[in-house]
Amino acid sequence: MRLKSEIWVKAYVRRLASAGQQAYVVRHGDDDAGAIYIRINLLDGTSCLFGPAPASLSGAETDRRWVGHFKGEARADMEVDASLEREARTDPDLWIVEVESRNGAHGLEGWLTDA
Repeated sequence: MRLKSEIWVKAYVRRLASAGQQAYVVRHGDDDAGAIYIRINLLDGTSCLFGPAPASLSGAETDRRWVGHFKGEARADMEVDASLEREARTDPDLWIVEVESRNGAHGLEGWLTDA
């Protein structure tokens, strides 16, 4: 059974805060099952974006996994904004968490997968 989205987001933000990183809920989605997008703001006008891995990937039905958008590379903030806006139009229940990290630290170790 998968953790509810709200619980996972709260734990993720708290985990990052305890490590001295700033993380914010930018968009509050469905508490139970909303998809969660993680934006890593590099504070230089670019960001990296991680979104939910397809459910067909190993373990994705019971455990959350993420894949890097844009082949895991940083893109201009405007491009990341546009991508998130498109996702929100098709899935109004999604969550967006923004992490501020000049070095790209995301705290998703163990949850990343290749699509």
